[in-house]
Amino acid sequence: MKLKRVEERERITQVDQPGLYAFFTSNEENTGSAVLICPPGGYQKLTYNIAGLQIAKWFNTIGVNAFVLIHRLPTSPDLIKPAYGSLQDAQRAMKIIRARAKDWGIDPQKVGVYGSSAGGNVATTLSTLENDYAGIGDSLDAQGFLPNFQILVSPVVSMIEHFHEGSREALLGENPSEELVSKFSSEKQVKENTPPAFIVHADNDPVVSSMNSILYYIALKEKGVNASLHIFPQGGHSIALRNNPGSANQWTAICETWMDEMNLFH
Repeated sequence: MKLKRVEERERITQVDQPGLYAFFTSNEENTGSAVLICPPGGYQKLTYNIAGLQIAKWFNTIGVNAFVLIHRLPTSPDLIKPAYGSLQDAQRAMKIIRARAKDWGIDPQKVGVYGSSAGGNVATTLSTLENDYAGIGDSLDAQGFLPNFQILVSPVVSMIEHFHEGSREALLGENPSEELVSKFSSEKQVKENTPPAFIVHADNDPVVSSMNSILYYIALKEKGVNASLHIFPQGGHSIALRNNPGSANQWTAICETWMDEMNLFH
């Protein structure tokens, strides 16, 4: 089935072919780190410019190579298992980045994931689910897909409690099985080898409850995973690169410092 790309107002609602927009730093500024960016959109669209391409450009300014993921949505008519399409494409993307790491001046042990809103669910499932859903029997199957770190902004995490109704229904359908609900509730899937996380949320987020970030942080700590959680008083569901209200405007500076603490710049 050949699909057409459907896009309006810089929001993709149907992906014709999954892919990556690559943003490389200069050789002089390159830290060797890289990040895969999962755009938001409630699993119904990809807001890939303001919350994807612009984020990638910011990462470039701190010496981090960035890749914006254009993944299939569960609403795509060509998917046999709709819930797994986004995750498959994220796993495949991580394999591609690691396979080309040497050519691109990237340390394959410093490749992380960034996700905001529903993109945060793609990022956390990529970070916690260890089954390879993207294997197709080619050379990329030998590459690892688990990220080395995760950066989450206002993430959708749980499908069990405090969940975002629109994301859950779009991803899992109207009456999902308990097994499927648990699998895509990342707080239930954290393990000791889950990568360290930097998490940002606004306390007054009216769309995705900050409890998603809190539940994930607790799960990470219970498994002994390094995690940094920042709940700002203001910011709603629109924490952006700049012009955020009050202390939320500091999140990018704190994130950069955290990445330095994680030795991602050395």
